[in-house]
Amino acid sequence: MFKAASLNPRDLIISQGQYPFGFKENIIPGSDGAGIVLAVGKHVTRFMPGDKVVTMLLQDYHAGAPTTANTSRQLGATADGTFRTLAPFDEQSLVRMPEGLSFTEAATLSCAGLTAWNALFGGGRPLRAGQWVLTEGTGSVSLFAVQFAKAIGARVIATTSSAEKEKMLKTLGADHVVNYRETLNWGDKAKQLTAGVGVDLVVDVTGPVGLEQSVKSLRLDGILAVVGAAGGFGATANVPTVLDSWMKLFTSRGVWVGNRLQMEEMCLAIEGNTEQLRPVLDSKVFMLGQLKEAYEYLESGKYLGKVCIQIP
Repeated sequence: MFKAASLNPRDLIISQGQYPFGFKENIIPGSDGAGIVLAVGKHVTRFMPGDKVVTMLLQDYHAGAPTTANTSRQLGATADGTFRTLAPFDEQSLVRMPEGLSFTEAATLSCAGLTAWNALFGGGRPLRAGQWVLTEGTGSVSLFAVQFAKAIGARVIATTSSAEKEKMLKTLGADHVVNYRETLNWGDKAKQLTAGVGVDLVVDVTGPVGLEQSVKSLRLDGILAVVGAAGGFGATANVPTVLDSWMKLFTSRGVWVGNRLQMEEMCLAIEGNTEQLRPVLDSKVFMLGQLKEAYEYLESGKYLGKVCIQIP
């Protein structure tokens, strides 16, 4: 039984028929949800009735490396999603909800939270205390990345476009905030803030519009984690090529959410440090019957934090 869900930019893209990873017509949307187990089959061992759980976006990606087989069944795209009251799930495609979070807060973890966790700690070279991270904007992936990075003692440079958002980023612990509207060469500025060395890791959400600056900010042998394209795909900016990874000596890594093992690790970390890692929610919460309004609100860009849906 779902109690809450949340919206992601992918939900907008799917509704517009532009999702690049495939989707079915007339799919029930929504990738993120939290709720209560009402009943279990006789062979189920992971959960019992009454347990609080969170959905996995990639339903079959349990551990290890991604494959075509384990990443093809995606909630809200190729499998019916979370914007409903009741749904059957395989026990392997759910994780236990972190203690200390509300259903609404827990319903933000499946996509944005796990993507940020994987970007920072996946790929074989996990972020370490003292290293520098560059995050971009105040979308949910970036906010989670700031919180996770600061929780382990890393140093964060964040970009934003307004004083209001700068204040939020500082509250979450960002060491430096650069206004990208005022500082067009924000990649160079980020590098200056690290005494000219460069950042160890960039969590890039911008896509073509910002990749050039992301690469400029990196140290030698730094990591560029590409997790989205919030700026769209039609930018005229200079987009780094594969050859640039040799010329400028960096590793580019694409991130598609993450696996269940990573999700379970993230949930344990949140449970152990709930106050510092509490998800940031927008002040406006919608009911399930207000999905159209919620989509329009997300598309307007007026939100600050996750846009959530309460399910009675």
